[in-house]
Amino acid sequence: MSYVRRVTVTVTTDASGAATVYSDLVEHGLLSQIRYVKAVSNGFDAGVDFTLTAEATGETLWSELNVDADATRAPRQATHSPAGVAALYAAAGTAVNDKIALANDRVKIVIAAGGAVKTGTFHLILE
Repeated sequence: MSYVRRVTVTVTTDASGAATVYSDLVEHGLLSQIRYVKAVSNGFDAGVDFTLTAEATGETLWSELNVDADATRAPRQATHSPAGVAALYAAAGTAVNDKIALANDRVKIVIAAGGAVKTGTFHLILE
C-alpha cells in the first residue's frame, strides 16, 4: 500500500540572513514535490537563495537563487540503463527523468540572503 505524506520544515534565518536546518528522518519515499511558502509576516527577503540536498549523499534536490515568492518545484533525476548509459526517449532524444528516492535520510536546507531573522516553510511531498 502506498500513500502520500508531507514533511514540513520551518526555517528561521540568523542575524546574517543565513540558516542550515534538517528535516526529520525520511525512512523511505520518492520525492514528488517541494513547496516553499513565504511567511505572511516576517518572511524571507526577496532574492533569497535555497539549496536543498539529501544529507547522506549530498544529492541536490533543489537549488535556486533569487526566489521572491511562494514556489513549487518537482525535482527529478536522470535515469540510466544497466550499462550506465543515459536513458533517452529516442536515440538522440530527450532524457528520461524520474523521482528522487530518499531512504533513511534527512533533507538539508541551506538558506542564504534571506534577511535577518526571517522565516519560511518547506513542504516535502513524498510518495
